[in-house]
Amino acid sequence: MQAGFEALWHSMGIANLAWDQSLMIAVGASLIFLAIRKGFEPLLLLPIGFGCVLANIPIAGLAEDAVGQLLLAADPAHMQALAQTLKVPVEQLAAAWKQATGAEVSAGLALARDLGYAPGMLNMFYEVAIASGVAPLLIFMGVGALTDFSALISMPRTLLLGAAAQFGIFMTLIGALALNAVPGFDFTLEDASAIAIIGGADGPTAIFLASKLAPDLLGAIAVAAYSYMALVPIIQPPIMRLLTTEKERMVEMSQLRPVSKLEKILFPLTVLLLCLLFLPSAAPLIGMLTFGNLLRESGVVDRLSKAAQNEIINVVTIILGLAVGSKLQADKFLSVETLGILALGAFAFAIGTAAGIMMGKAMYKLSGGKVNPLIGAAGVSAVPMAARVVNKVGLEANHHNFLLMHAMGPNVAGVIGSAVAAGVLLAVVGG
Repeated sequence: MQAGFEALWHSMGIANLAWDQSLMIAVGASLIFLAIRKGFEPLLLLPIGFGCVLANIPIAGLAEDAVGQLLLAADPAHMQALAQTLKVPVEQLAAAWKQATGAEVSAGLALARDLGYAPGMLNMFYEVAIASGVAPLLIFMGVGALTDFSALISMPRTLLLGAAAQFGIFMTLIGALALNAVPGFDFTLEDASAIAIIGGADGPTAIFLASKLAPDLLGAIAVAAYSYMALVPIIQPPIMRLLTTEKERMVEMSQLRPVSKLEKILFPLTVLLLCLLFLPSAAPLIGMLTFGNLLRESGVVDRLSKAAQNEIINVVTIILGLAVGSKLQADKFLSVETLGILALGAFAFAIGTAAGIMMGKAMYKLSGGKVNPLIGAAGVSAVPMAARVVNKVGLEANHHNFLLMHAMGPNVAGVIGSAVAAGVLLAVVGG
């Protein structure tokens, strides 16, 4: 009888809940709170937070792969078989599996599957949605279908603002490598490149690049990217006011010219052609973005356009959020490197915002005061939140100053710019 109660007790989560799992469950609950109470990027913070809670439920193994399930089961015969496969003592299995690479990973997973172990639900979501690269690409298709590029077509010089805002990405890459001088940090060039893309304030791009270059850092990078996207209304205004004068913020810009349907159709095709000629490594992101936009602007496939804007992007967002949450397991997330990533992400975002504004100031000077430098802050690709923040700060300086449409130009240019930056990093660093 006593043995039965002991077995029941040891099967309960409360008997197996470690302090670090409790902390990560609290982190997940905080993300859910920010999504529901504060409205911070709820479409992603809510599923990410919930996925974080699920991933840290003890014993359940929802985020574990097949080998992780084998280790949780702790069957002596199966543990011995895995130890022989990895050529390590049984007591070192957990640590050895974390460090396993290449052939060792393949052999371990094959053995676990042969012994009847299956990956957890969240792990399957991760493999299908992120490891394959499918989810970020489908979201880019949805973004393309949701976005009107008229402002950028009407004022193509705003491409410079979107390009300038990517400066934060490359500054952060250097900063991540420099951080290796501090004890506890050991970022490779691939790690630094994946961290740097946070500066583009583009969640799908950050996930796409991290899944290719630094999958172990995916959870921290995704949370940082989406957290800073959600905090755009808090982070950007002080930087905008610091770097611009009252006179500059009051500048009213002339109305944008109308854009024809032909221009709207030719634009995505032109962007894709340029990608094909000069940066094929960015083709997955640029291709899906332009495909989604062509669905929208062609006017002949409304059903497909609406599906990309609604059903497809909604389903993928749910799976993507839960899959990202699966990487927030306590044993993987709680480290000094995670704190470094969060700090570097904030630095990258601030530098990107500042670089866009400084380019805006240059355009203000060159145009004879006709360009409001505030729109440079929208060069980060947090669409359309950054453009709305620019409009809000402009209205505070001048109640007749409506900058939303003008800010959408650099905002959508930022989406293209972050995809191009990811393509460059993938080509140079990822080989």
